[in-house]
Amino acid sequence: MEAGTVTVHGRAAGFAQEIAVGRHRLTGDEPASAGGTDTGPNPYDFLLAALGSCVSMTVAMYARRKQWRLDAVTVRLRHSRIHAADCEQCETANRLLDHIDCDVELTGVLSEEQRLRLLEIADKCPVHRTLTSEIHIRTRLTRHGGDRLRVE
Repeated sequence: MEAGTVTVHGRAAGFAQEIAVGRHRLTGDEPASAGGTDTGPNPYDFLLAALGSCVSMTVAMYARRKQWRLDAVTVRLRHSRIHAADCEQCETANRLLDHIDCDVELTGVLSEEQRLRLLEIADKCPVHRTLTSEIHIRTRLTRHGGDRLRVE
């Protein structure tokens, strides 16, 4: 598998997904309440996990570079949707807006200034920047085995 490639395979009969990320194997699913079998996290859980792990890694790396006494980082995330009309900061109207709450807990001997700087750094992690930038996703149809079909 090409580096940076994620492969997801699922059967048409349910929601459970087999996910291959390099040599790692994961399972995705939906909870039973949504018709799944709850054998793994749902897609939004994976999205939050990607953001949370990136925030934690980025904050810890910055603290190491500065030789600050950070012992641990805990990131708790929640995803919700609100109506854009209810959002004072929204640029869109009459649509749903995805909202992520990201709480960062820093354990260690840090000054208030260091804590605030690490909070700023949290918002600069690569996944956060990707999620808040304009994203273009190109979806193409392929044959079994991955060969692309020419659609004209």
